[in-house]
Parts: sequence; C-alpha cells; structure tokens
Amino acid sequence: MLRRFAAASRSGSSAKLVAPLGCLVSKQKHTLPDLPYDYGALEPHINAEIMQLHHSKHHATYVNNLNVAEEKYKEALAKGDVTTQVSLQPALKFNGGGHINHTIFWTNLSPNGGGEPKGELMEAIKRDFGSFANFKEKLTAVSVGVQGSGWGWLGYNKEQGRLQIAACANQDPLQGTTGLIPLLGIDVWEHAYYLQYKNVRPDYLKAIWNVINWENVSSRYATCKK
Repeated sequence: MLRRFAAASRSGSSAKLVAPLGCLVSKQKHTLPDLPYDYGALEPHINAEIMQLHHSKHHATYVNNLNVAEEKYKEALAKGDVTTQVSLQPALKFNGGGHINHTIFWTNLSPNGGGEPKGELMEAIKRDFGSFANFKEKLTAVSVGVQGSGWGWLGYNKEQGRLQIAACANQDPLQGTTGLIPLLGIDVWEHAYYLQYKNVRPDYLKAIWNVINWENVSSRYATCKK
C-alpha cells in the first residue's frame, strides 16, 4: 500500500506541540502523516515489517497520546488548574517529541537515498567536520552510543551558523531541548531495528546510510539558513 506523504501536523507549527504553561494548545487534532513510499521500499536495509509497525503502531501511538494530553491540558487551562498543567508537561514533551521526531525521520529516508550530499550542505559538512567521512563516523558513533532509547541528530546552530551533532534521550525533540534546528535524525529506539538487526545497533547504523534522503536534508538546511 502506497503511503503518500502528508503534512506533519495539520494543526500548525511544531512549537505548539509542547505547550508551555499559560499558552493555548493547538485547536485541531494532530494526525499521522502518510509515508512517501511503500513500507517495503527501504528493503533490504530496513524491512517492511519494521516500517509498518514503526509507522502505523509506534508513531500512531505518539499522535493519539499527544491529542489526549493536549485535550486534558486545554481543560486544565480553562479551569486554571496549574497543578494538572504541570503534571501534563512530561506527556506533552514525550508524545509531542515522538510526533515531531518521526515526522522528520520518515522524510529523511528514501529508497533512492544513500551516497553523499551535494552543494551547500556538503560544503558545510566539510567546513564543520573536515570531511564527509569524518561527519559520518561521528554521527554514527554518537547514535550507537545513545544509552537506552533516543536519537542521533545533525542539527544547525543558527546563532553560530554551523552544523552540530547531538544526541537526545527518549523522544526529546532536538530544537525544543537544545535549540538546534533538526536536519537529519536517526532513530535508535530498538523498535526501529530490533526485528531485523536484533541487539546489534552498529549494523543498523551501517545500513541506514544507504537510505538517507540527502535531498530532504539539503532542503532543510537551505530553509533554516534563510
């Protein structure tokens, strides 16, 4: 079944996903984005069973739980119930982050991916990491080294005008927790690879480079520089 890509959230910007105290939450419900490719399109690097479970079960759960948490937050906000507003922050961060992260992740992958980036992104990688090989080695090491569950990221530091590599625990969203603008995310939760690679995370990391969508990453880089 073809999964055509839809907007990450029909509710607006990702800034609304984790609602700070005193702010209104989004008015529309978040929805699960379609994929721009079949579940089996990334084989043999990521198999269809993983992609189907990851997208239709795991990501869908984050979306559903985010909507529930936002509804409860809206009610607490209307009542002036600050205690409940505070208690809902972890759920908003976890499920909102899961929705943000996976929405980026699906577009970062492509059956026509792999190889190396071109143009401005490649020049920036060489400037900030010395070479593409060095960058690839560093992001792989950071991703493999995440303790438990989390993400490895290539982000853009807008203040310093340079690329940075970072790791985030659990579903912490990169921009919301570090200020870096996300360009490329690698999901290292076990649900992203265990059915195919068991507990050998380095093998999954080696394989995923074959399906990285550098056009998408380059587009994100160009957009965040504007």
